[in-house]
Amino acid sequence: MIRLGLLLLVLPLFVLMGVYFWELNDVRACQLDGGHWDYIDSVCRDNPQPFVSWLERSPLLVNGGMLLSVVGLVMCMVGLYVKRAKA
Repeated sequence: MIRLGLLLLVLPLFVLMGVYFWELNDVRACQLDGGHWDYIDSVCRDNPQPFVSWLERSPLLVNGGMLLSVVGLVMCMVGLYVKRAKA
């Protein structure tokens, strides 16, 4: 239970950070070229675009990832609390 809990605790965070930095790379490339990033359509535009947070654009990914991490934390705590059965 502890191993699965640790996996659920850490893996969603790495997925979220990976997706975030993937998009950040595109945003920075667009800004360095002199453009403005359109967060809704994920394209580089010539005119300024409003900022739309990542939570508003993909709430299931963000909230689901955090929920899986909390479930993993609870599983780790239960796994450490419950005594192992003696063989």
